[in-house]
Amino acid sequence: MSLTVDISGVPPERMLFAVSPLAELAAMLHVLAVPGHHPSLQGWVARTREALPGELAARLAGSAFLWRSFRADFLLPGEPGETLAEELDELDKLDDRTYLASALVMTCGADSGAAASDAGLARAIELARARGPLQSGFAERLADDPPGVRAEVRQLLEDCAPAFFTETWRRVRPRLLADLRVKQDLLARHGLAETLAAVSRAIRLDTSADGARSRLVIDKLQDNATTAVGTGLTFIPTVFGHPHLVAMHSRGRRPVLQYPAATPDLPEPVPLDQVTLRLQALAHPVRLRLARTLARGPHTTGELATAWELTAPEVSRHLTVLRKAELLTTRRRGRYVLHELDPAATTALGTDLLEALLR
Repeated sequence: MSLTVDISGVPPERMLFAVSPLAELAAMLHVLAVPGHHPSLQGWVARTREALPGELAARLAGSAFLWRSFRADFLLPGEPGETLAEELDELDKLDDRTYLASALVMTCGADSGAAASDAGLARAIELARARGPLQSGFAERLADDPPGVRAEVRQLLEDCAPAFFTETWRRVRPRLLADLRVKQDLLARHGLAETLAAVSRAIRLDTSADGARSRLVIDKLQDNATTAVGTGLTFIPTVFGHPHLVAMHSRGRRPVLQYPAATPDLPEPVPLDQVTLRLQALAHPVRLRLARTLARGPHTTGELATAWELTAPEVSRHLTVLRKAELLTTRRRGRYVLHELDPAATTALGTDLLEALLR
């Protein structure tokens, strides 16, 4: 499954890399709502929750559904501003129908394009009711009184600034700017393909043989398509987003990708297709036996063949599958090639798996 973005003919200068206070605040709010997604940020979550005023903590808890699973498109500005206030002012310029359609995406997962119609709005409210009283109440109030609800949401976002956002933003903004400089330099010197490789392994650049057509293929839990032709494309780094790659792709709006800024102490998320390869590789009983042997130390192909009463070509074929899944390390010792299970890659699939292999 993937999201594709048509970038045919989009010049490099329309590929905007920029920091966004609003997008980073949305990422922080998501972390507070679903801390289990972000184990490396548990300390920040604990400190922030402890320091929150009780009234604000209650409001955030009651509004957590706004950024828990989905995020409104307007929280990822296509043309970021310098300050949170500036971006909120731009948000106020959206017409009520566009705001409502975008907000309902985060409330109930409705399609923003469909929600812009009367029938789509009714369907979105129906979906919100199935999510619970908080979601349904928000959707119904938003449909009945857009200005009032919009003012409440803005006030909630503004109140986050003195409570935790301003200080956290001051601390992380230099890291975001440093990431921007690296990406901008890559784009200018080496082109889009190498830049995208540095942005995320979950993004692939596909170009036709004649070079006339090109698109981004993004590993997401959806099959969808959009275009950056005529609008351009915005990339926003985030310190609080790891491991998520968030894509905004409403019809008629400039697509936006919020990607985790490079962090030395955090591994690059493995693309879903690579995880699938690893699971399929280990699902075969023979390869699972080989993996159990290789988890205990390096072995040659001949040693594995003898241990499991297989032919050397059979073992080689299975090792090729494990190698393509990036589950093996190999090194040469004289005329022998030694294979060993990569413990880091295996552990990343789950500690239960590694313990079972080592049992």
